[in-house]
Amino acid sequence: MAGCTSETVHNIFQSMEYGPAASSSTATAQAWLEHHSRSLGLFINGRFVLPADGRSRSFTDSKGGTVCSMACAAQDDVSQCAASAVEGHKAWGDLSSYQRAKVLLRSASALGQHALCVSELCELCESSCAPSSLVRMLQYNSSWAQLRDTLIANWMPLGVVAVVSSDDCSLYSLMLKILPALAMGNSLIVVPGQSSAPTMLLLAHLFMGAGLPAGALNVLTGSDMQLGAKVAQNASVRYVSYTGNKPDAVLLCKATAGMGVPVSVSLNIGARCPFIIFESADIDSAVDAVIEAAFKKKKQVHWVLCVQESVLDSVVARLGHRMAGMKCVALQSVRDRGLVDAAVQGAQQQGGTLVQSCAAPPSSAQYPPTVLCGAAPSSPFVVEPSPGPLLPLMTFRSNTEAVALGNHSPHGQAASIWTEDLTLALETAKSLSVGSVWVNSHSVSDPCLPVCGHKDSGTCTDGGQQGLYQFLRPSSCSPPSLRRLSPVMDYLKFGTTASPPIIPEDSDPAGIPKVYLQFVGGKPCKSVSGCSVAVQSPRGDGVLAHCPDGGRKDVRNAVEAAVKVQPGWMKKSPSARAQSLYSLSKGLEAKRRDLSASINVQTGLSMDEADKEVELSIARLSDWAAYCDKVQGGTPPMPQSGSALSLPEALGVVGIVLPDNSPLLSMVTLLGAAVGAGNAVVMVPSEENPLPALAFIQVLQSSDLPAGLVNIISGSRDQMTVALANHSIINAIWYWGSAEGCQYLQHTCTSPIKTLRLSCPKEDRRKDWTHPSILEDMWRSAVQWKSVWIPTA
Repeated sequence: MAGCTSETVHNIFQSMEYGPAASSSTATAQAWLEHHSRSLGLFINGRFVLPADGRSRSFTDSKGGTVCSMACAAQDDVSQCAASAVEGHKAWGDLSSYQRAKVLLRSASALGQHALCVSELCELCESSCAPSSLVRMLQYNSSWAQLRDTLIANWMPLGVVAVVSSDDCSLYSLMLKILPALAMGNSLIVVPGQSSAPTMLLLAHLFMGAGLPAGALNVLTGSDMQLGAKVAQNASVRYVSYTGNKPDAVLLCKATAGMGVPVSVSLNIGARCPFIIFESADIDSAVDAVIEAAFKKKKQVHWVLCVQESVLDSVVARLGHRMAGMKCVALQSVRDRGLVDAAVQGAQQQGGTLVQSCAAPPSSAQYPPTVLCGAAPSSPFVVEPSPGPLLPLMTFRSNTEAVALGNHSPHGQAASIWTEDLTLALETAKSLSVGSVWVNSHSVSDPCLPVCGHKDSGTCTDGGQQGLYQFLRPSSCSPPSLRRLSPVMDYLKFGTTASPPIIPEDSDPAGIPKVYLQFVGGKPCKSVSGCSVAVQSPRGDGVLAHCPDGGRKDVRNAVEAAVKVQPGWMKKSPSARAQSLYSLSKGLEAKRRDLSASINVQTGLSMDEADKEVELSIARLSDWAAYCDKVQGGTPPMPQSGSALSLPEALGVVGIVLPDNSPLLSMVTLLGAAVGAGNAVVMVPSEENPLPALAFIQVLQSSDLPAGLVNIISGSRDQMTVALANHSIINAIWYWGSAEGCQYLQHTCTSPIKTLRLSCPKEDRRKDWTHPSILEDMWRSAVQWKSVWIPTA
């Protein structure tokens, strides 16, 4: 068909050859760049401005041609931009929900009018994003702007939010954070990557013309990720959300450690994603789809093809037929060619075979689409995929083996499943540890469904109603405390201070301090080291008790027990988990006198106040039991044919360092949130007030919770924080402790990425553990979301 106009319909369907590509023109985008003299400034306070020091850098395309020059922001520009964002937040927040929604709808109209310019600019910058998808995103988020005060009552915007992306991040992923943040009433400082920066500057200009207040959306461009770190370190910024690759995310997290600003990351670049073809699939459609997904010129993820053995020969034959005649794909650089050649040679040395569209050119920055057959999960080219058009192919026999192959990756971004058996598709989708599952499709997106990376693919949720909450805080919570300068900290020495020794003293035998045990694997036990620490009275004039001085080996044993039981606990129905929490509440009520006494002795509160805290704790466990089967996912309406599911899932194993304030109530609040959502927990009692948590062990012993689901290890808070942070199996850490501990966790929990919820002592003292809003807030911290797409046509 290509280059021919006389082909019959019969011949076209016989050859199935692609038609000629439509000719492209970038005249409109070129005219816009010429209007700005091909030199784009910073967008601050509603207008383009020059950088303070006049520095700029050239933006070149993949062929080496110069597209334009972009300003490089200096520290003075960051300060000016932050001041503008503060004023913009006031103006944007003063508008009503209806007025904010109206501005976003006008922005959608403006984008539609200038869709050609936006599309051409994306093509020039090689950051493909259809304007229609951005219009859809604006319309969707304008609806949430209208309904925020109605459907998301008792939540408030954070203030000034920084959104940072890496150079290889798509414009769509960037806008998936920007528009929800604006819709919720925040002002933004955007630090886009190189490929999306020109289009982002154009969009900011269009949005200002649609009525967005000056300062509500600011765009800073620079030369590297250090600019994002400088923005995050500004005292006006209340939250940082990052999207892109992992190396830049690690740099940002380490640079902002100790600054007191929460950082969430979406690692959607470079993830390894399974493309699973079952024997019940439409093989022709599956082969067409995998070729389209795997051999893009610029792809964000690395696909791994998993094929059931019974249809392997058919799939390989169709791949060879469909790939015949495909042209070589351009690589990013000549260096990438060496990495591709090394991966292919490694596959052949391991006995693998190649399916190629044509012979590879001797030496150039191009390579033909290649399938590496006979790959194993441990093959280097599977574990660390090289750039370029390479597709590893692995085989499996059973459905269980397919799930095991799909989960054999540190990433949890997405998966594509191909089968005509809907039951098999849903069972596989539920078993895969990924955030997005496409059934008989791939790479489909819509802003109504949440996008949430599992495992090492991120710590936050974008899209859907669930993605709005990262830009909100409960109205009952106080605003974040004032930021502080990050002190110079020796991370290797943190948590290495030994606990003070216990010196025998002469005392009355009747007043010998009580000895408590910790709780690991469902059994009370001493610490592995056999050491203990003394618990001082509230006035510091005596020893109340001795408790175990836990350490790294105790955490290891607790995590091993938690990992064994957590998958089974997560698969229990919500009503079954609810019954276990009701049982725990009844057990606490039966032991209320002992718990009241421990609170009274430990904190110095009167017995009446201690009884009140126990009563609130009993009620809180009952609240979580009732919560289990009430808040679940849904089926949001889709703008296209098909159905979709959004499902909350457990994080896995959660480490919790408990607060000093309200020791029993805070413990059952955090315990109930984590366990009710299907997680297992390793808890570290307050170092100041550990006795209520240790006394609670007798309640756990009499409950029907599985052994190992809840573990309590006492000891030095800093030492236990180090042990939790450096354990690769722990998926999330909720920390109430020192500012130095918060800094250590932000700096350390980057490989693998852990979900962090951090609170310093000032926030702990202000925390009202009795407020009902804490239920939804903590529940959202205890789950991660999964989207399942099911097309019907």
